[in-house]
Amino acid sequence: MHIVDGALAAPVVIGGAVLAAGGVARGLRDLTLEKTPAAGILSASFFVASLIHVPIGPSSVHLILNGLAGLVLGWAAFPALFVGLLLQAVFFGFGGLTVLGVNTLNIALPAVIVHYLCRRGLARGTPRIAALWAGMGGALAIALTALCVGLALALSGEAFLPAARLVFLAHIPVMAVEGLLTAAAVYLAAQVKPDLFTTVQGPQR
Repeated sequence: MHIVDGALAAPVVIGGAVLAAGGVARGLRDLTLEKTPAAGILSASFFVASLIHVPIGPSSVHLILNGLAGLVLGWAAFPALFVGLLLQAVFFGFGGLTVLGVNTLNIALPAVIVHYLCRRGLARGTPRIAALWAGMGGALAIALTALCVGLALALSGEAFLPAARLVFLAHIPVMAVEGLLTAAAVYLAAQVKPDLFTTVQGPQR
Protein backbone atom coordinates (compact mmCIF):
# COMPACT_ATOMS: atom_id res chain seq x y z
CA MET A 1 0.00 0.00 0.00
CA HIS A 2 3.03 2.28 0.02
CA ILE A 3 3.02 4.79 -2.82
CA VAL A 4 6.58 5.65 -3.82
CA ASP A 5 8.14 9.06 -4.33
CA GLY A 6 7.55 10.55 -7.76
CA ALA A 7 4.44 8.52 -8.54
CA LEU A 8 1.89 11.21 -7.72
CA ALA A 9 1.08 14.64 -9.09
CA ALA A 10 2.22 17.59 -6.98
CA PRO A 11 -1.32 18.74 -6.05
CA VAL A 12 -2.13 15.24 -4.74
CA VAL A 13 1.09 15.16 -2.69
CA ILE A 14 0.44 18.63 -1.22
CA GLY A 15 -3.23 17.94 -0.51
CA GLY A 16 -2.40 14.63 1.14
CA ALA A 17 0.28 16.25 3.30
CA VAL A 18 -2.10 18.98 4.50
CA LEU A 19 -4.90 16.54 5.33
CA ALA A 20 -2.52 14.12 7.04
CA ALA A 21 -1.05 16.93 9.15
CA GLY A 22 -4.57 17.81 10.26
CA GLY A 23 -5.27 14.18 11.11
CA VAL A 24 -2.05 13.82 13.11
CA ALA A 25 -2.78 17.04 15.00
CA ARG A 26 -6.29 15.83 15.80
CA GLY A 27 -4.94 12.45 16.82
CA LEU A 28 -2.36 13.95 19.17
CA ARG A 29 -5.17 15.71 21.01
CA ASP A 30 -6.79 12.30 21.60
CA LEU A 31 -3.55 10.53 22.52
CA THR A 32 -4.19 10.39 26.25
CA LEU A 33 -2.00 8.67 28.82
CA GLU A 34 -4.35 5.66 28.77
CA LYS A 35 -4.00 5.29 25.00
CA THR A 36 -0.23 5.71 24.82
CA PRO A 37 0.76 2.06 25.55
CA ALA A 38 -1.80 0.76 23.04
CA ALA A 39 -0.61 3.31 20.46
CA GLY A 40 2.98 2.15 20.87
CA ILE A 41 2.07 -1.52 20.53
CA LEU A 42 -0.14 -0.98 17.49
CA SER A 43 2.42 1.27 15.81
CA ALA A 44 5.06 -1.42 16.28
CA SER A 45 2.65 -4.11 15.06
CA PHE A 46 1.93 -2.11 11.91
CA PHE A 47 5.66 -1.51 11.37
CA VAL A 48 6.52 -5.21 11.58
CA ALA A 49 3.47 -6.59 9.76
CA SER A 50 3.87 -4.35 6.72
CA LEU A 51 7.52 -5.35 6.30
CA ILE A 52 6.46 -8.83 5.14
CA HIS A 53 5.55 -8.58 1.45
CA VAL A 54 3.84 -11.35 -0.50
CA PRO A 55 4.23 -11.17 -4.31
CA ILE A 56 0.97 -11.21 -6.29
CA GLY A 57 1.50 -10.85 -10.03
CA PRO A 58 3.55 -7.73 -10.84
CA SER A 59 2.84 -6.26 -7.41
CA SER A 60 3.02 -7.36 -3.78
CA VAL A 61 0.76 -7.10 -0.75
CA HIS A 62 1.28 -7.03 2.99
CA LEU A 63 -0.70 -6.83 6.20
CA ILE A 64 -1.50 -3.38 7.57
CA LEU A 65 -3.61 -3.86 10.73
CA ASN A 66 -4.98 -0.33 10.43
CA GLY A 67 -8.48 -1.60 11.19
CA LEU A 68 -7.34 -2.86 14.58
CA ALA A 69 -5.50 0.41 15.21
CA GLY A 70 -8.61 2.39 14.40
CA LEU A 71 -10.87 0.26 16.56
CA VAL A 72 -8.64 0.72 19.60
CA LEU A 73 -7.25 4.23 19.08
CA GLY A 74 -9.75 6.22 17.04
CA TRP A 75 -8.15 9.47 15.87
CA ALA A 76 -4.97 8.57 17.74
CA ALA A 77 -4.36 6.03 14.97
CA PHE A 78 -3.11 8.92 12.82
CA PRO A 79 0.06 9.66 14.84
CA ALA A 80 0.59 5.96 15.62
CA LEU A 81 0.52 4.95 11.95
CA PHE A 82 2.45 8.07 10.91
CA VAL A 83 5.36 7.05 13.13
CA GLY A 84 5.39 3.55 11.63
CA LEU A 85 5.36 4.90 8.07
CA LEU A 86 8.08 7.44 8.86
CA LEU A 87 10.40 4.78 10.28
CA GLN A 88 9.78 2.51 7.30
CA ALA A 89 10.58 5.33 4.87
CA VAL A 90 13.75 6.35 6.72
CA PHE A 91 15.19 2.89 7.47
CA PHE A 92 13.94 0.77 4.58
CA GLY A 93 12.94 3.21 1.85
CA PHE A 94 9.33 1.98 1.78
CA GLY A 95 7.15 4.65 0.22
CA GLY A 96 9.08 7.87 0.58
CA LEU A 97 9.27 11.11 2.47
CA THR A 98 7.54 13.32 -0.11
CA VAL A 99 4.52 11.00 -0.19
CA LEU A 100 4.52 10.37 3.56
CA GLY A 101 1.43 12.54 3.99
CA VAL A 102 -0.53 10.71 1.29
CA ASN A 103 0.48 7.29 2.62
CA THR A 104 -0.50 8.32 6.14
CA LEU A 105 -3.86 9.60 4.96
CA ASN A 106 -4.54 6.46 2.89
CA ILE A 107 -3.91 4.17 5.85
CA ALA A 108 -5.06 6.21 8.86
CA LEU A 109 -8.26 7.75 7.49
CA PRO A 110 -9.88 4.32 6.90
CA ALA A 111 -8.86 3.39 10.45
CA VAL A 112 -10.78 6.38 11.83
CA ILE A 113 -13.80 5.63 9.63
CA VAL A 114 -13.89 2.04 10.88
CA HIS A 115 -13.62 3.30 14.45
CA TYR A 116 -16.79 5.36 14.12
CA LEU A 117 -18.69 2.65 12.25
CA CYS A 118 -17.86 -0.22 14.60
CA ARG A 119 -17.08 1.19 18.06
CA ARG A 120 -20.59 0.79 19.48
CA GLY A 121 -20.74 -2.85 18.45
CA LEU A 122 -17.41 -3.52 20.15
CA ALA A 123 -18.19 -1.66 23.35
CA ARG A 124 -21.69 -3.04 23.92
CA GLY A 125 -21.59 -6.59 22.58
CA THR A 126 -20.43 -9.96 23.88
CA PRO A 127 -16.91 -11.12 22.90
CA ARG A 128 -18.36 -12.94 19.89
CA ILE A 129 -20.36 -9.92 18.77
CA ALA A 130 -17.30 -7.71 19.28
CA ALA A 131 -15.23 -10.12 17.19
CA LEU A 132 -17.83 -10.04 14.41
CA TRP A 133 -17.78 -6.23 14.32
CA ALA A 134 -13.99 -6.27 14.46
CA GLY A 135 -13.74 -8.71 11.56
CA MET A 136 -15.94 -6.51 9.41
CA GLY A 137 -13.96 -3.45 10.48
CA GLY A 138 -10.61 -5.06 9.70
CA ALA A 139 -11.70 -6.08 6.21
CA LEU A 140 -13.38 -2.74 5.56
CA ALA A 141 -10.26 -0.82 6.56
CA ILE A 142 -8.24 -2.63 3.88
CA ALA A 143 -10.94 -2.07 1.27
CA LEU A 144 -11.05 1.65 2.07
CA THR A 145 -7.25 1.89 2.05
CA ALA A 146 -7.12 0.25 -1.38
CA LEU A 147 -9.75 2.69 -2.61
CA CYS A 148 -7.81 5.65 -1.20
CA VAL A 149 -4.60 4.47 -2.86
CA GLY A 150 -6.45 3.97 -6.13
CA LEU A 151 -8.01 7.43 -5.88
CA ALA A 152 -4.62 9.04 -5.25
CA LEU A 153 -3.21 7.28 -8.31
CA ALA A 154 -6.26 8.11 -10.46
CA LEU A 155 -6.05 11.80 -9.50
CA SER A 156 -2.46 11.82 -10.70
CA GLY A 157 -3.34 10.84 -14.27
CA GLU A 158 -5.26 8.36 -16.40
CA ALA A 159 -2.07 6.36 -16.94
CA PHE A 160 -2.36 5.17 -13.34
CA LEU A 161 -5.89 3.78 -13.67
CA PRO A 162 -4.76 0.19 -14.44
CA ALA A 163 -2.48 0.32 -11.40
CA ALA A 164 -5.34 1.63 -9.27
CA ARG A 165 -7.55 -1.31 -10.27
CA LEU A 166 -4.70 -3.75 -9.65
CA VAL A 167 -4.18 -2.39 -6.13
CA PHE A 168 -7.78 -3.10 -5.17
CA LEU A 169 -7.95 -6.58 -6.74
CA ALA A 170 -4.62 -7.64 -5.26
CA HIS A 171 -5.77 -6.75 -1.76
CA ILE A 172 -9.00 -8.76 -1.77
CA PRO A 173 -7.21 -11.73 -0.10
CA VAL A 174 -5.66 -9.31 2.40
CA MET A 175 -9.15 -8.10 3.35
CA ALA A 176 -10.11 -11.63 4.37
CA VAL A 177 -6.89 -12.25 6.32
CA GLU A 178 -7.04 -8.90 8.11
CA GLY A 179 -10.67 -9.46 8.98
CA LEU A 180 -9.84 -12.79 10.62
CA LEU A 181 -6.79 -11.45 12.46
CA THR A 182 -8.66 -8.41 13.74
CA ALA A 183 -11.59 -10.53 14.87
CA ALA A 184 -9.26 -12.91 16.71
CA ALA A 185 -7.37 -10.07 18.40
CA VAL A 186 -10.54 -8.34 19.55
CA TYR A 187 -12.12 -11.60 20.73
CA LEU A 188 -9.09 -12.26 22.92
CA ALA A 189 -9.00 -8.67 24.18
CA ALA A 190 -12.72 -8.74 24.96
CA GLN A 191 -12.21 -11.80 27.16
CA VAL A 192 -9.03 -10.63 28.90
CA LYS A 193 -9.91 -6.94 29.25
CA PRO A 194 -13.61 -6.44 28.46
CA ASP A 195 -13.50 -2.70 29.17
CA LEU A 196 -10.71 -2.03 26.64
CA PHE A 197 -12.97 -0.43 24.05
CA THR A 198 -14.55 1.91 26.54
CA THR A 199 -11.59 2.91 28.71
CA VAL A 200 -9.18 3.36 25.80
CA GLN A 201 -11.58 5.08 23.44
CA GLY A 202 -13.36 7.09 26.07
CA PRO A 203 -17.10 7.41 26.61
CA GLN A 204 -19.41 6.87 23.67
CA ARG A 205 -21.07 9.90 22.21
